[in-house]
Amino acid sequence: MLFLILIGALLGLAIGGPIGLLVGGALGYWLGRRLRRRLVDKLVGVQSQFLESTFAVMGCLCKADGQVSEDELEASRRLWDRLRLSEAQRAQARADFNRGKSADFDLDAELAKIRHIAANQPALRQVFLQVQLAAVAADGELHPAEHEMLMRVVRGLGCSEAEIAQIEAMLRGGPGGTDEHGPSLEDAYRVLGVDQDASDAEIKKAYRRLMSENHPDKLAAKGLPESMREVAKERTSEIGSAYERIRKARDA
Repeated sequence: MLFLILIGALLGLAIGGPIGLLVGGALGYWLGRRLRRRLVDKLVGVQSQFLESTFAVMGCLCKADGQVSEDELEASRRLWDRLRLSEAQRAQARADFNRGKSADFDLDAELAKIRHIAANQPALRQVFLQVQLAAVAADGELHPAEHEMLMRVVRGLGCSEAEIAQIEAMLRGGPGGTDEHGPSLEDAYRVLGVDQDASDAEIKKAYRRLMSENHPDKLAAKGLPESMREVAKERTSEIGSAYERIRKARDA
């Protein structure tokens, strides 16, 4: 906003002298306020769409094996609590979940919305998928139909082969991406998206890049709802665990 005020003031000064300076500065301030309001409104809209699509796709995934288990329903309720959704937001989440369960749900169209939001933002896609993983694995097992549907979601989001390998690693590790012993060494490399023969410098570079891309503040600026900040923190924790697993194996 300050930039627009200065530009407006300088242009006003050049055109109308001291009075033009005041008029130009005021106009710059008005334009800055208007632009900021539009950007905020756009971000709020993106965040709302992200939440709506999250629960709609979740409903579709949970129904993939033919029925939605009570464990899966409870997982969705726990997620509402965890995200601190208001009563109005819970009602919307419930409606979106049921929309995803319906026979005429257009999964591809819904995924296109997320693909647009997360364009060139793989970290946003990862958070979206991490929430889906937690839901479908809530009953302790991943049905083949759920796995097939999840892979359809992954590809529908436009994930690269490296990202698909990361998702497979998360599936093997459990709902949170790791089991109680942490990721296997092979999966740790996949989480970081590097080959096992990568140099220490390459591994550290990949680790730092992923930590930067997945920083909750950066994701929020790209459209991640504020309520999903904790999910983003889990993702950075997973990246850190993978890096530590590799580092300890190489130091041994």
